[in-house]
Amino acid sequence: MQGWNLRSRLVTREPVVSPSLAAKLAVGAAVLGAAYLVVRSKTRQAEAESPPAGQFVEVDGVRLHYVERGAGPVVVLLHGNGATSLDFELSGLIDMLARDHRVIAFDRPGFGYSERPRSTVWTPAEQAALLGKALKQLDAGPAYVLGHSWGTLVALAMALDAPATVRGLILLSGYYYPSPRLDVALMSAPAVPLLGDVMRFTVSPLLGRLMWKGFVKKVFSPRAEAVSFARWPKWLSLRPSQLRASGAESALMIPAAASLRHRYADIKLPVTIFSGSGDKLVAPAQNAERLHRELLQSQLHTVQDAGHMLHYVAQDEIVRAVRDMVENRPRMDFQQTTHHDGDTPPRVLH
Repeated sequence: MQGWNLRSRLVTREPVVSPSLAAKLAVGAAVLGAAYLVVRSKTRQAEAESPPAGQFVEVDGVRLHYVERGAGPVVVLLHGNGATSLDFELSGLIDMLARDHRVIAFDRPGFGYSERPRSTVWTPAEQAALLGKALKQLDAGPAYVLGHSWGTLVALAMALDAPATVRGLILLSGYYYPSPRLDVALMSAPAVPLLGDVMRFTVSPLLGRLMWKGFVKKVFSPRAEAVSFARWPKWLSLRPSQLRASGAESALMIPAAASLRHRYADIKLPVTIFSGSGDKLVAPAQNAERLHRELLQSQLHTVQDAGHMLHYVAQDEIVRAVRDMVENRPRMDFQQTTHHDGDTPPRVLH
């Protein structure tokens, strides 16, 4: 009788997965599958409509895409997180600088059409070393290096680790000192192994497209979005490969700034620092102004009522700063912000 009762209990045991849960899992899988198909279609369409516009150079097995234009002293352009060399194209900065310089605008590893092997943690130092080798292959050094946003960290690493290859720095809207940031945790999700991989091939690109308008408004605020930026290929930035690169750089941003901050005083090159007074991504007082105080040979240009995207707002001033640096002239012919920290005498610049 006991054996019969045991068999009875085994036969009548509740299923491990209830029918309702199984149905929900099936619906979830179907939604993810549909999202995957949409993302794959949009990715292929974006790549077909916006093919590589430049050339390729292979360094240490990594294929890098770059745009080159003009002749003269070499100016290297390094874009920010989530962008590509196209950012400098749409802003007009490449054409303006190419009138008097040899301009090389890279897609940094993982962005645009440049590769980003997962075997490497792409810190500013790693990227600086790779780009330095690329410039050597292109017979393009030493160079004046212009970085925007995350690209400023790579520019600083180039000046610190290989100063002989850099003649000067032009830094736009940079994040130079570590500080707590909630957005870093949120934006790092696509770089998380496994879960991030699932997200970036399915829901993350779709969520990114829904949030696109608000994000663009934020980076350009307090000014309106630049007219030329409307041509930006949104789905090219929302491809799974680029979302992984963006997520990784978001996760690396604070430790990257922390690893470089104690070395800034070692930079002896000319440096021009640009910031926007209304930047909603990077606080000028905690970054640009602080770096200016630390680098005695630097110049600080604060663009009033401007946000993060200074290369769409202050092109003339940026070009002038590059020209003056190349010609080794005092950069005193444009208005700059003065500041005084209470201990250091203010450097009044006109």
